[in-house]
Amino acid sequence: MLTVTNISLRFGDRKLFEDVNIKFTPGNCYGLIGANGAGKSTFLKILSGEVEAQTGDVHMNPGERMAILKQNHFEYEEHEVLKVVIMGHTRLYEVMQEKDAIYMKEDFSDEDGMRAAELEGEFAELNGWEAESEAAILLKGLGISEDLHTKKMADITGSEKVKVLLAQALFGKPDVLLLDEPTNHLDLKAIQWLEEFLINFENTVIVVSHDRHFLNKVCTHIADLDYSKIQIYVGNYDFWYESSQLASKLASDANRKKEEKIKDLQAFIARFSANASKSKQATSRKKLLDKITLDDIKPSSRRYPYVHFTPEREIGNDLLRVEGITKTIDGVKVLDNISFVMNKDDKIALVGGNEIANTTLLKILSGEMEPDSGTFKWGITTSQSYFPKDNSFFFEGIDMNLVEWLRQYSPADQTESFLRGFLGRMLFSGEEVLKKASVLSGGEKVRCMLSKMMLSGSNVLLLDDPTNHLDLESITALNNGLINFKGSMIFTSHDHQFIDTIANRIIEIAPKGILDKQMKYDEYLEDTSVQQKLEELYA
Repeated sequence: MLTVTNISLRFGDRKLFEDVNIKFTPGNCYGLIGANGAGKSTFLKILSGEVEAQTGDVHMNPGERMAILKQNHFEYEEHEVLKVVIMGHTRLYEVMQEKDAIYMKEDFSDEDGMRAAELEGEFAELNGWEAESEAAILLKGLGISEDLHTKKMADITGSEKVKVLLAQALFGKPDVLLLDEPTNHLDLKAIQWLEEFLINFENTVIVVSHDRHFLNKVCTHIADLDYSKIQIYVGNYDFWYESSQLASKLASDANRKKEEKIKDLQAFIARFSANASKSKQATSRKKLLDKITLDDIKPSSRRYPYVHFTPEREIGNDLLRVEGITKTIDGVKVLDNISFVMNKDDKIALVGGNEIANTTLLKILSGEMEPDSGTFKWGITTSQSYFPKDNSFFFEGIDMNLVEWLRQYSPADQTESFLRGFLGRMLFSGEEVLKKASVLSGGEKVRCMLSKMMLSGSNVLLLDDPTNHLDLESITALNNGLINFKGSMIFTSHDHQFIDTIANRIIEIAPKGILDKQMKYDEYLEDTSVQQKLEELYA
């Protein structure tokens, strides 16, 4: 068990935590959420001992072990991959090193023999005989092939290093596991494997993630960092989000009888319980959800931007025809004879591992890049708005405040009051609208780009990874805004829930052609005929 008592931390005048008291218990997975800058990663560092709180303490039971997902991807460059994983269990690795050093001695003494015997006993207690096979299983599950296990970390790719460090954190069944954005840079198969691993993990997990699908799959509880406190709620992210919205609604309706509110709560809990999957996590959540009372549901202080795209004109039936688009970049053919027709009401997700191909196609369709061969034609009733993966062109070296910046893209109303109001809905309030466009954070730039697109009134949206840099609140708002969008779109995203709730058509660009299916994303992933076809296209 991990116990946090009276933890407080300030940076200057800024209060991150105040008198935080929590117990994290075995068998549960806690999703630590909070607005950007609230202190989620800092709290994990306090738990691990990397950052010292000004008051309070963190206590773990004697003999228990904590594992942390390392963020320095270049820390182990001269070490072999398999050994880096085993280093996740510090004491076991120390025993292995000392034991090997003794056996390497030429003048092996009686004292060495006694010490070696002690180490062999500890090695067995720490399950050392299974260490290499366990490390290999973890690496294989995350997609690191066996031929890489004996290579040095310096000789593998950046994405492979991320997987090795994740395997290191998972190694040896730690009593407490701290994971800060574990799905970053992972492919879909690796994420699915990690989800299953954590669902079946029997000890304590505390995870920070912007991936709502991941939080929904693995979390039994949400630890909400709000008002400088951390409050534990039963359930996954969707349950926390919906319950906080329900709490705000109930709080604003003070005249309603308590009995009516309880009925709302019971109906709400019943809906979530009925939708639970059959995993171990869902089963334990359902039992806990049934115990929730009205007082357990509290409104959040979170602010959500207002994202709403309104097309200026209705779209016709003739949208887009793509014929034989081919493009080579730096000697590599990234698009090869791509053809498809886009229909009215299509919301197309470009998926698969070839991000360069997806980005290149969106650049061509938006007019930013010319194809080497092939054609595309937009229908006369269409108007397009494009969200690029790299938006630096719109901000770097721009000596304008946000009002002036947005005025460029507001043909209908250029008054300061309108622009300030629009920016306010996108969470730029008061003096924030006078910030220079060139000094914005990644998330602020994305919100500005979305504002630009909303003002365009376009009926076709082209979006290349729009959730990148956004916090959970902004991702949720954008997700809902695109679900409600009455036009058509083509988009990419790393967010599973974003794709599944928006797209009604999936296109995957593979080395041997494209797979184009009119279906939801989860159906696409679960359809055996689709997966068989993909194996052929990637073979």
